[in-house]
Amino acid sequence: MPDKWGPFEPLDNEDDVATNLDLEFLKKEIGRHFPFYDVKAELNAIVFFCRVNDETLETNFESLRISLKERRYVPMLRYEQGEHKIYVIQKPRRKEKSVWMNIVLFVATVVTTILTGSVLSIGFEDIWEVGNIAQVFHVENLFNGAVFFAFPLLAILFIHEMGHYYISKRHGISTSLPFFIPIPPIIPGGLNIGTFGAIISSRDPMPTKKALFDIGIAGPLAGFFIALPVTIVGIMSSQIVLIEKLNPGELMLGSSLLFEFISRSILHVPYGYSVDLSPIAFAGWVGLLITSINLLPAGQLDGGHIARAVLGDKQRYASWIAVFIMIFTGWFFFAILILFVIGMVHPPPLNDLVDLGVKRKLLSIVALIMLIICFIPFPIYSVPSS
Repeated sequence: MPDKWGPFEPLDNEDDVATNLDLEFLKKEIGRHFPFYDVKAELNAIVFFCRVNDETLETNFESLRISLKERRYVPMLRYEQGEHKIYVIQKPRRKEKSVWMNIVLFVATVVTTILTGSVLSIGFEDIWEVGNIAQVFHVENLFNGAVFFAFPLLAILFIHEMGHYYISKRHGISTSLPFFIPIPPIIPGGLNIGTFGAIISSRDPMPTKKALFDIGIAGPLAGFFIALPVTIVGIMSSQIVLIEKLNPGELMLGSSLLFEFISRSILHVPYGYSVDLSPIAFAGWVGLLITSINLLPAGQLDGGHIARAVLGDKQRYASWIAVFIMIFTGWFFFAILILFVIGMVHPPPLNDLVDLGVKRKLLSIVALIMLIICFIPFPIYSVPSS
């Protein structure tokens, strides 16, 4: 998912604004695109009161944004109290991380997902259950872990993040390569997948609602179209087991509407039976799960981007509905994470006045359907005692 972008730091007073910003340059550039009738200095910005032509607004603002970007200025267009205002802030310099960080983290994630796949291929959930650790590093087990788990899972995650990356570049937004987060299979009795996912870091703010929407939906769509065939192939290589033969307290994976449909269509699972997922099916299950979680309309998640672009300020209500649902399902911890870390409210794009158009609004319905059919209310539960 894309990381949030919020580098603006207020200056100490209005005089600092006038000193740090080239006012004559800004007057010239803004006047070329938007005739203005007043200029004021605020605590952390210069504000231009402008006249706006709705027909050329989008083109003019994008041209202005690009021209100011060369001088590290960022314009923000708002309609407040019956007036169009353009706030201009200087973008602080940020030290960019070396691409080697991306490479090292990716290689580490490849290693941890292969190890996790090796553990799964042996038939265990975490490395602590393995009696002889040497088994994990056996060539055959490592090969199986790489081919049947690590590769399909990383393909889903990588394509998801590159969807964000590609669309960001299409919109002229500077962004990092994906940062993968490795985690070895050390969570006792937990959901070990070898990674905590990946993020890309945007170095520019979102310019328009259209860019915000496109970047938000690109990742889940791209990842979904990889996760779907992975899941189908994985289910074809899985087996069904009688639930009564499972040990009480043994962990089982929950199912989404889509996963349930695929499982029953391919394996014709009868009542009282469950699917014993193969490693590749588990990779597909994780991929669909990640798709649904990213589509939640909260904060800076992909779904938050989409909801903010479609609903505007009303996105906060969708965010509260999502958190309310998570609290009463198996996502209580993630709900707390959204509330206190990710945040509920999504910041507006620089130009928040352009209409999305029919195609993007229809795509938002597709995103909602994907969320509904991929969401797993209770991802992990225990086999009840008879």
